[in-house]
Amino acid sequence: MDKSPLLPPDDDARATARELLRTARSAVLAVCTGEGRAPLQSRIAFALGPGGDCLSLISSLAQHHQALKDTPVCSLLIGDPPDKGDALAFPRITLTARAEFLPRSAHAELRGPYLERHPKARLYVDFADFGFVRFLPDSAFLNAGFGKAFNLSPDDLA
Repeated sequence: MDKSPLLPPDDDARATARELLRTARSAVLAVCTGEGRAPLQSRIAFALGPGGDCLSLISSLAQHHQALKDTPVCSLLIGDPPDKGDALAFPRITLTARAEFLPRSAHAELRGPYLERHPKARLYVDFADFGFVRFLPDSAFLNAGFGKAFNLSPDDLA
């Protein structure tokens, strides 16, 4: 039997994953667009909410909004490479998650912390078509650079 290239999660991997989530300003969201159709990917704004939840503010006019309504299972790729260097040598994390559309009543609590991370969203945060979406991780795959790959659980990210 082949030996897995994945390492067992350790404190350094957990810290790297948490730092990526804490500092991320955007993510690539992959959604299902219907049975037998290719996934759709979109860059979305990303932030951790007050309780550490993975959040985005999404317009109901966006194609990925309807896709998430139809099929809430998705994945998020988080971690931007610096301007210089090999993009594959820098850490990134992929979350498999379930999207949960939050009620408008949650807007007041999330608005301020979200705007601290994304001040330009002040232009549209209160538009009626925008609402917060929470991404509930099922699992995570951390690639912390060459030869440093880990499967992580939601508990590893908390």
